[in-house]
Amino acid sequence: MSAGESWGSSQTLSTGGGSVVRRILLGSQLRRLRDSLGITREAAGYSIRASESKISRMELGRVSFKSRDVEDLLTLYGVLDATEREALLGLAKEANLAGWWHSYGDVLPGWFQTYIGLEGAASLIRAYEVQFVHGLLQTEAYAHAVVTRGNSEASAADIDRRVALRLERQKVLVAEHAPQLHAVLDESALRRPYGKRDVMRAQLEHLIEISEMANVTLQVMPFSFGGHAGESGSFAMLRFPESDLSDLVYLEQLTGSLYLDKSEEVAQYDRAMSQLQQDSPPPEDTRSIIRDILRTA
Repeated sequence: MSAGESWGSSQTLSTGGGSVVRRILLGSQLRRLRDSLGITREAAGYSIRASESKISRMELGRVSFKSRDVEDLLTLYGVLDATEREALLGLAKEANLAGWWHSYGDVLPGWFQTYIGLEGAASLIRAYEVQFVHGLLQTEAYAHAVVTRGNSEASAADIDRRVALRLERQKVLVAEHAPQLHAVLDESALRRPYGKRDVMRAQLEHLIEISEMANVTLQVMPFSFGGHAGESGSFAMLRFPESDLSDLVYLEQLTGSLYLDKSEEVAQYDRAMSQLQQDSPPPEDTRSIIRDILRTA
């Protein structure tokens, strides 16, 4: 992804886990090749019988890649070495693999599919939540209550499938190369009831249990602190093991999402997240805080 460009909310996905990252990396490499030769997007688009906007989407990793298009662009950019061409064409092939969530396409918004792929490829996930417990930390019953509240017109079958998708997504935390998760939950997320009393109590107990995982760091921003650095609302930050891929900020909206990768914007959210972590009680106090809330839940 080109540094200095932000993602919009309309993104198509036909990739799996790390394949999302491969798609972004391939787009970034194609952009660098084009820039190094001073070739315009319009000229590149003409060479593959496409528009300038398609070249832009390809370079941002927003669309899948046709092998013929990649081959023609590599020829235009003077990449004639067979080994180098095969490496990039192999990257294009991997970038088009379908993700495990493909079968949930009937209930999964297209704009959220990209996030699932990026989340699965991240080495570090940092998140701040206000409204409810982060999706990776929800129990099945709590997730059912959240999904039902947010999709009041959906059928029972659709609700069940959305919950199943969320539970499947949680497996990333116990995968072979599981990411580190550092979540800061506003106290309001722990006190706002979703479901009946037993659902909330089970969710709080689950947080106590999951906070003991080696790759999970959990903090609570208490009401008593007052105003804090999370004033703009919930957000997530993703870091990847690939050095060519910059950190991303993910902002979810009612009908879409936004990805930010401009260095100055990422730095601002990084400062906010660091401040939230600093101002919240330390992780070792989290279980005591949740137990206190549990006593009145």
